Amino acid sequence: MPDDPGLVTLLDLDGQIIDQGGGYWLQIVAWRVDRTREVPHGIRYSLTLHEPGGRRILGYDNAHAVRAPRKFKHAGRRLPYDHRHRHARDRGEPYEFQDAHQLLSDFFKDVDEVMKEMLRP
Repeated sequence: MPDDPGLVTLLDLDGQIIDQGGGYWLQIVAWRVDRTREVPHGIRYSLTLHEPGGRRILGYDNAHAVRAPRKFKHAGRRLPYDHRHRHARDRGEPYEFQDAHQLLSDFFKDVDEVMKEMLRP
């Protein structure tokens, strides 16, 4: 992926576990792979937010393909692997990967929103 300024940052964060307070934590895993139809940007990643017991409550990854919900143009078809999980039981919804910087930005924005909800008195 040419000229992706966020790629170095994403790869530098590989293996990081970051405390979010209140027992919540996030984990970032990312590495380069060969470009394929399923992974055209050549990056495998898993960015996850976990509750105190360790259960994932938010995640962005490209570990498997997901089916597009009916509201999407390609409903019922398997799409590229990039997707996000908005809660623990969510099978995933397509995520439009633009570049590593946008991925990190979108993930941390969602983390902030979820943490506000979880830590609300």
